[in-house]
Amino acid sequence: MLSRYSLWGRRKGFRRTEDHSRHHYVDRYNSIWLLPLVFIVGLNCLDYFFTMIILENNGVELNPIVAAVIDYCKWDWLTWKFAIVSFGILIMCLHSHYVKVKIAIIGIFLLYLGVVGYQYIGIMSICKIP
Repeated sequence: MLSRYSLWGRRKGFRRTEDHSRHHYVDRYNSIWLLPLVFIVGLNCLDYFFTMIILENNGVELNPIVAAVIDYCKWDWLTWKFAIVSFGILIMCLHSHYVKVKIAIIGIFLLYLGVVGYQYIGIMSICKIP
């Protein structure tokens, strides 16, 4: 998966047609998937900051698990949230040659975009910023 060839290796795809049906890994990953993966991490950070703004303005966290963690360690939650999502993104990057993972990357990106957009609209209505 990760090796010394990840930065300098030449293998970007599968060589034989029968390799496409098996589960193999390559040395170098397609850079077209880097942008959505980085955006997911960025949207994750925006989600955190928007959630904190909403909570400081007497908002409520709807996810009970996240609400319990925020109550337990409010500012340390960013570190844990960032680490968990980044680890998941790394795993998705390593498996980005599979169709189901590509669909999942697009779905997660759109889901985060929707959540952050919804939070932005909520913040604009709370703060009365034009």
